[in-house]
Amino acid sequence: MNKELIINSLTSEVEIALVENNKLVEIHKQKTSNSFNVGDIYLAKVNKLMPGLNAAFLDIGKRKDAFLHYTDLGPKLPSVIEYTKQILNKTPGYNIHGMDLTKEIQKNGKIQDVMDKKTLLLVQILKEPISTKGPRLSCEITIPGRYLVLTPFSNAVTISKKIVNPDERKRLQVLIESIKPQNFGIIARTAAEGHKVADLHDEITALELKWQTIQDNIDEAKGPRKVLSEADKTTSILRDFLTDDYHHIAVNDKEIYSNIKSFMSNIAPDKLKIVEHYTGKLPIFEHYGINKQIKASFGKTATMNSGAYLVIEGTEAMHVIDVNSGPKMSKSEMNNTALTVNIEAADEICRQLRLRDIGGLIVIDFIDMKNPDHKKALNNRMIELMEKDRAQHTILPLSKFGLMQITRERVRQALTINTDETCPTCNGSGKVQPTILLTDEIERDLIYLLTNKSISKVNLSVHPYVYAYLMKGLVNIRVKWYFKHKKWVNIRQNSNFALTEYRFYDVAEDEIRFT
Repeated sequence: MNKELIINSLTSEVEIALVENNKLVEIHKQKTSNSFNVGDIYLAKVNKLMPGLNAAFLDIGKRKDAFLHYTDLGPKLPSVIEYTKQILNKTPGYNIHGMDLTKEIQKNGKIQDVMDKKTLLLVQILKEPISTKGPRLSCEITIPGRYLVLTPFSNAVTISKKIVNPDERKRLQVLIESIKPQNFGIIARTAAEGHKVADLHDEITALELKWQTIQDNIDEAKGPRKVLSEADKTTSILRDFLTDDYHHIAVNDKEIYSNIKSFMSNIAPDKLKIVEHYTGKLPIFEHYGINKQIKASFGKTATMNSGAYLVIEGTEAMHVIDVNSGPKMSKSEMNNTALTVNIEAADEICRQLRLRDIGGLIVIDFIDMKNPDHKKALNNRMIELMEKDRAQHTILPLSKFGLMQITRERVRQALTINTDETCPTCNGSGKVQPTILLTDEIERDLIYLLTNKSISKVNLSVHPYVYAYLMKGLVNIRVKWYFKHKKWVNIRQNSNFALTEYRFYDVAEDEIRFT
């Protein structure tokens, strides 16, 4: 599979398009003024405990408080609070390596039993603000790298489930345990597979330096504040996505281009040659066909090659996707090809979920199938396709009504792009001037031409609908104009005209202008 990353830098935001086999599969946007990024780490203060919700609202130094639920505290919360307290108190020689990890909290406890109002602690942005809600927090801090993820206040070593070779899993487990710093857990990402101890050791050292930055910023803090920023969107996507499948990265901004080259020289120096600074005349998204794909993909309907299409509707609580066979397929064909259409729809649905970043509950109404084997095949295909999706998800089998339910992790607001264009005829109002009034307007201009300009012959071009109205009947409007003004008007139709557009031309076919 060929993959590309196309980066469009604008004044107010950066747009990042992920393309697989020339097909747009994800688009990410990062506003330059964005206050919150998933992964940012803050020193926070508890503002309000909400026992009814088993949650708390925390001040993180921003205008809007952030939300922390008990289930996001993590078992090591007492260690997090104790560490934060000791660093703020500037206890000499205190650091995470030498501290004793305290007893874990109960899985189903109450928030008022584990923290008080005004408690200071480290938190991480888990979800960006959605609608009117503030950001959601977690106390389970993670510092991700290219190959490994550092998890403070833990000593567990976990290997990605996507690494399936048992010998490689064992090798990584033994290797990481031998180089792991005290009181830091490690998660080996899929990208760690096959890498030498030197690569992994270097990354652990780099991640430890980030933790030291957090400690230094806490030490200097006088209140809630950000203590570590997540890498910008472009760098974090490169860190998480870059594989051997990528053959091209194009960016239209010199500064971002330099940052990418610098980042790539550290994590994948052999891939430097695939990075291009785009300087063409056309906008970068237009040059690579991204704009056209956005226009085709973000409407209410999404059409597939067979003529079948999806109708996608969403609310804050859930999204509903309806699969339609399209007008080209008869009922007799549908009995035989329902599975084929549903399989094609499954592929497009998985793409749309990633592209629009749709989260929460998704209900899909597939075309009805009677054959149990066909239902099983569709369910298996959906599971296979969704393996490409990084967001956590659960897929339930088809119900007896032909409905499939999917839950997908919602980290940020679903991406919506308005692909509608303002109608040039009605200017977006949805209404046009009545034809009967249009003919009055044309006649007024005609009278002006005949009385104020010495024109021997008048040609009138109009939209085909208006032409049909003017020429309707034996004694049509053109004949009435002749009897009234003693001048024959040659009327022509032009399908390129807007409905209410008309123009006059003289005998030399030059347009007659009224200004």
